[in-house]
Amino acid sequence: MRPHQTPRWDELSRRKFIEGIGLASAVGGAGIPAIAWADEGDSGPIDCGPPPRAKPHRRTGGESFPPLPLPVTPLRRSEKKRPPSPPALVGKAALGATRWTTRDGKRVQYRDWMTDPADVNALLRWTSDKLGINYRAVEVDFAHFSFDPRELPALLLAGHNKFQLDDEVRAKLARYVLDGGTILGDACCGWSDFTDSFRREMELIFTGRPLRKMLPEEPVFSSYHKLGDLTYKKGDGSTFVEPPCLEGIDFGCRAGVIFSPRDLTCGWDGHEHPRGTRVVIDQARQLGANMITYILGTFQLGRFLSTTKVYHEAAEPTRDDFVFAQLIHEGDWDPDPSAVHNLLKFARDNSTLEVKFKRANVRLNDPKATAYPLLYITGHHDFVWSKEEAASLGRYLKAGGMLLADACCGRLAFDAAMRREIAKALPGGKLERIPADHPLYHCLFDIGRVQYTPRVREDFGQLDAPELEAVTIDGRLAVVYSRFDLGNGWEQFPHAYSYGLQERSAMQLGTNMLVYAVTH
Repeated sequence: MRPHQTPRWDELSRRKFIEGIGLASAVGGAGIPAIAWADEGDSGPIDCGPPPRAKPHRRTGGESFPPLPLPVTPLRRSEKKRPPSPPALVGKAALGATRWTTRDGKRVQYRDWMTDPADVNALLRWTSDKLGINYRAVEVDFAHFSFDPRELPALLLAGHNKFQLDDEVRAKLARYVLDGGTILGDACCGWSDFTDSFRREMELIFTGRPLRKMLPEEPVFSSYHKLGDLTYKKGDGSTFVEPPCLEGIDFGCRAGVIFSPRDLTCGWDGHEHPRGTRVVIDQARQLGANMITYILGTFQLGRFLSTTKVYHEAAEPTRDDFVFAQLIHEGDWDPDPSAVHNLLKFARDNSTLEVKFKRANVRLNDPKATAYPLLYITGHHDFVWSKEEAASLGRYLKAGGMLLADACCGRLAFDAAMRREIAKALPGGKLERIPADHPLYHCLFDIGRVQYTPRVREDFGQLDAPELEAVTIDGRLAVVYSRFDLGNGWEQFPHAYSYGLQERSAMQLGTNMLVYAVTH
């Protein structure tokens, strides 16, 4: 099976996965008039459909009651039953200035975010029917919100018009995402005013972490429904097909911000308008269901990533002890911040290596990089070495150094970049599979079989042999590359959407690599 294929989940597997993640049950909504008036300089009045439908009445008309001891009074048969409130999953943020308008002869209050008031609840009703899980949405006013993802795992910012947050809210939103929360953004009707504002606000909130186009291989496009190209509909009724439109900001192995510049929320609510550009209704709902599943699947990982491992020997002299050196590059070079710390501890506890709890972060053009016996590189996305960086790495490897490369989560974008850039650093060098009898697999732990994550088994069958590749120089491994993730296993925390090695196998392979680098 091809490496880019997404998992084949049957209905039972999907449901077990979702139920095992840990959040749980139904939906509700508030009847808010569905109209908006653009700020001066914006695009005019926008009406995106009816308010959410009322919650169904649950009455007990034909029921009888068993005798109860006094002083308990039984419910009257006509009284409503109140089922337990399901957990809140998504909060829709109140955006835009408060305004008044006349509708059906009545004065009503509105803000821009109210123009499609039933969107999230409609999506959650749909996912409840399709996935068998139930959650509710709530309205969020930043002035009274705790910004604690344990209270509310996701926030939706949606609308048509320009908006601006103050510095205090920006700082709290940054902390919210770093603590494990997710920000969802949607430009209702594909409105450019909102798109421009959302992108600007994310740039101010997460300086140095720009929104980027999310690739079709990313788990949000396969976490429940397996989506390829999407169909988009214009205001004139014409359609076109293109790859998914989502943009995101990564925090470790998790997208903490997911934004659609083309309308999803109207599709969630099942209506269309003769304006803008939107994802067609069925696919908008499928993508929305994937977003909900993805939030559930990465919530605990986000909470885990909010903590930082301390390298307590970082300030001590290095001398001849082994220190782990990780390469900085233009991609997401540090997606598993706890991985190296845990690997070093495992190596020290299970070998005779004098391992320092120190990670040196270096660039290829830094002369200090050549002082380390091993350099480590990882990431999810594309990266490019300059001509000077590639030449520097080539000299380092030919002089006896070793590069350990690891495709985080098994992403194809990093895989393609790694193969391309190694060819630049070592012209004529070729990554080839390391044979099972190679000393790398036996220099400490005797490794003949390894365990892979469920995603690998689903797409590649019952794979159980190590699949490391290498470039050899004069009989010595100069580059060792794992197309299946090692760092997630080193982190010792579940990564739901990783194509990688299970924890024990990843630790043993990593330790063997350290031993091999030092002894060769």
